Amino acid sequence: MSDIASSSFVRRDLLTERPAPVKTTGFVGLMRTRLFNSPTNILLTIVGALLLWFTIVPSVRFLMVDAVWSGKDRTACLAENAGFAVGACWPYIQAKLPQLIYGFYPEAERWRVNLTFILAVALLVPLLVPRLPAKGLNASLFFFAFPVVAFFLLHGGGIKGFGLSWTAGLLELFDDSIIGAGQAVLGLSKTSAAAPLLWLVGNFIVLVGTAISWLILPLTWLLRDQIQGAGQSIWADFAVTTAVVSLIAFGLGGGLRTGWRALASSIVAFGAIAIVIKLMGLDRGGLPVVTTNLWGGLLVTLVVSVTGIVTSLPIGIALALGRRSTIPLIRIFSIAFIEFWRGVPLITVLFFATYMLPLFLPGNFTVDGLVRALIGIALFTGAYQAENVRGGLAAIPRGQGEAAAALGLSWWKTTSLIVLPQALRHVIPNLVNSFISLFKDTSLVSIVALFDLLGSLRASFSDPKWSTPSTAFTGFAFAGIIYFIFCFGMSRYSLFVEHRLNAHRRN
Repeated sequence: MSDIASSSFVRRDLLTERPAPVKTTGFVGLMRTRLFNSPTNILLTIVGALLLWFTIVPSVRFLMVDAVWSGKDRTACLAENAGFAVGACWPYIQAKLPQLIYGFYPEAERWRVNLTFILAVALLVPLLVPRLPAKGLNASLFFFAFPVVAFFLLHGGGIKGFGLSWTAGLLELFDDSIIGAGQAVLGLSKTSAAAPLLWLVGNFIVLVGTAISWLILPLTWLLRDQIQGAGQSIWADFAVTTAVVSLIAFGLGGGLRTGWRALASSIVAFGAIAIVIKLMGLDRGGLPVVTTNLWGGLLVTLVVSVTGIVTSLPIGIALALGRRSTIPLIRIFSIAFIEFWRGVPLITVLFFATYMLPLFLPGNFTVDGLVRALIGIALFTGAYQAENVRGGLAAIPRGQGEAAAALGLSWWKTTSLIVLPQALRHVIPNLVNSFISLFKDTSLVSIVALFDLLGSLRASFSDPKWSTPSTAFTGFAFAGIIYFIFCFGMSRYSLFVEHRLNAHRRN
């Protein structure tokens, strides 16, 4: 014990003071560890600060400090009258705001546009909030019921028939197209060297068209023509359509054992459709018709972008699955479709859909100009979405499908319940990036005489009442703010969805 006590050491001198630890938290810590921790970061921080100073400060001065906020004409936004260098001319935006939102939509009917916007927000917001219930019903109303109601609200008009008349009309159009093609081939046989072969082909096509016309004769004459000849033809057609569709749903739902739920759902759905028809007066001509050439402004931008976003994703999913199909015909068609539309500029697609497509349609069949542009944009964007979805499908391990097959799941259930949800979760950033790009590309519809937000803005510049040096800058700044709000909102919501769906990958 004495040896241990004698060998112990006790310090008698105090240690020298050490410097305080470097602060790494708070604003000072952020500056020290992120912005000024190396010569390179110091240089980049200085350059970034100068860039912000020379961009944000002038923008704030133009939009807020030096702006003119009230006035009745251009004189309020002139420097000699204001007494200072005038920035943004906000009275111009206040005066032209109805044109920027509605275009040339009749002022007395603009309540229809406002009601459409309200319905869209009322159905979209609950769909985007994850905790709210009844997502299936909400999605059905937004994706199926709302487009029909919005069409009759914005365009107006009524209906002269229902499912039976529509089916008969489509079949007649298809039959007329076949007979017309056969007659065209017969016309070529008179001047062609292969006249006998063309004559046989033409007569065969005409014979097929005649056979189809005889097959659809009961539908077109006994049912549709008789119903239209009677009073209240719309409601008679509606009743027949309801009965036919409900019976089909009852049979597909399982018949007498399990088909009653499908039958009740079909009857309830048609009952809701009848209520909408009666409330909007669609059986009596509906609302006054407002042709699409009077639409413009933010209305056209939202119609084109929302329609393109909603329709392009199903098209892209179908093409992506078709490109991976083992059936050669489906795979070749999907590849050809995707490569064709991806190899053509959007401007060319819009021009072709607007001016060339009517040349390929039958003479008695016309398509509205806005609808033609919507179809072209949906197909064009769908080809790009197909490649995004295909990238997500390629990221799914093969073992996922093999495990589903081991459990006895069919290809459809494996794809819809296991593979596709994971693939879409992987490509959320790519999908939203395409949506944002589509929203901004809607300005290209101005080349086909459709006035979107930017088109209406440029049209408003021709008003001499508001011709000032800052008018154009104010208008483009306002349009830029609108585009930024929508695009930034989509970007932030995509981050929220991505973070929520990838909770299993958080550290």
